[in-house]
Amino acid sequence: MSGILVAMQGAVAQGILWGVMVLGVYITYRLLDIADLTVDGSFALGGCVCATLIINHGGNPIAALFAALAAGMLAGAVTGVLHTVLEIPAILAGILTQISLWSVNLRIMSGKSNLPLLKLETLISGVSGSLNVTQAQASMIVGIIIAALLVMVLYWFFGTELGSALRATGYNEDMIRALGVNTKNMKLLGLMLSNGLVSLSGALVCQHQKYADINMGRGAIVIGLAAIVIGEVLMGRLTNFACKLSSVVIGSAVYFLIRAIVLQLGLKTNDMNLFTAVFVALALSIPVLMGKWRARQAYSETGEEDV
Repeated sequence: MSGILVAMQGAVAQGILWGVMVLGVYITYRLLDIADLTVDGSFALGGCVCATLIINHGGNPIAALFAALAAGMLAGAVTGVLHTVLEIPAILAGILTQISLWSVNLRIMSGKSNLPLLKLETLISGVSGSLNVTQAQASMIVGIIIAALLVMVLYWFFGTELGSALRATGYNEDMIRALGVNTKNMKLLGLMLSNGLVSLSGALVCQHQKYADINMGRGAIVIGLAAIVIGEVLMGRLTNFACKLSSVVIGSAVYFLIRAIVLQLGLKTNDMNLFTAVFVALALSIPVLMGKWRARQAYSETGEEDV
């Protein structure tokens, strides 16, 4: 029983750290209405940059987080330029950047597919030693603090004139362009901000699991979508924007908790990507099917009354 509780605790801790990535996906997917596939590459980019700085350059773990944030924003800027300046469709621009980041990440790690941090000090291990708590508990503490700070900063930013223009670009691009806002710049800013958060999450996960891997971002966009859907289901009635931002972090923690429970029930690790894909497909399609069913029922009732 204690083993299951430890696994659940580790899953929640990991989910909160991944929740920072989901915040980035929320910006592009919900606010800008862009399916940005750069995410898989920029998540791994954050982990690779963080591990390389700590191992090869004796970098401070906190400074490594800021470096990963900057690297992710640069990756988002590449996607943004491809989409807004060269007018490549957003989904294709994200794919092109994601593919190129595979080679970039390998170069950052000097051609190695992974870099271990087992004997090196990280932010997570530092908190664990200072507070005398487990690695999972330290990850949970760090994740909650960083996620809370990011939610507050994002809530403030999207309340500013610039942030409001960015949100309006996703809601009604034609209207906000008619008001004199450069929507291309807004998309570029949104993609940079999104991938910066994704890369920061990759660096946090790297410090949590004590290694960076070239494949650590595989399926990140699907995980992000699953977490957003779960968060909206759990807190869908709350309309405050801060609650919506918080819901995606909570959704991420719940998603990883569900994954841990499913694995404890006997599902093989290799089947998790299939499980996630089916879960997201059902979560996205069920509301649509229910809406069609309600519309058909209302039409049938109206038709019977008219007769």
